[in-house]
Amino acid sequence: MNDILYLGTRRYSSWSLRGWLAVRLAGLSVPEEVLPLGGALPGAIAAVSPSGLVPVLRHDGALIWDSLAIGEYCAERRPALWPGDRAARAHARSLSAEMHSGFRALRVAMPMNCGRTPAPLQAAPDAELQADLARMQQLWRETRDHFGEGGPFLFGAFTLADAAFAPVVSRFLSYAVPLEPVAARYRDAVRAHPLLEEWYAAAAAEPVEWLLSRYETVR
Repeated sequence: MNDILYLGTRRYSSWSLRGWLAVRLAGLSVPEEVLPLGGALPGAIAAVSPSGLVPVLRHDGALIWDSLAIGEYCAERRPALWPGDRAARAHARSLSAEMHSGFRALRVAMPMNCGRTPAPLQAAPDAELQADLARMQQLWRETRDHFGEGGPFLFGAFTLADAAFAPVVSRFLSYAVPLEPVAARYRDAVRAHPLLEEWYAAAAAEPVEWLLSRYETVR
């Protein structure tokens, strides 16, 4: 079984961004294949993924088909992807798990689009979305206050917790979401990371045929 990382369209696939960041941060040298969202995607992904979803990592005889699991697999090979302190590590895992399973209103209202011209949502955020936006900023603010010494990221250095929130950073930029100062500084630090720069450049180079109207329609 050859090593490979399967991704969805970089412009849109938030889950793929998380898995890709984990793989790159761990220094795994694996080829990548992008399966464009839409069209023949369900069949293409079903051929490589037990869940029918991306990302999917095949590495050294292992098959991992979930971004959170990919992160844990990568951290086994490079433990520094989680904070070294036990309490900080537990906090980082809790943040990542909450992001993985929550914030549905934010995901639905603001789908990731790395090529969107920044502009606010046309409709005012409803109560559920407002709650997600407030909770996100609370998480970032409290984590930075307690664990953020030594660098601009949640735990100082860039960890899997930051990878978990990287697609949210993209959303906040695409939809010109006003943020409190701590959250705004963190957003800018994540976006300026060299791996995010690389991801955005690759997304911009994707074929125009991969654009999907449901993600490009002004909201």
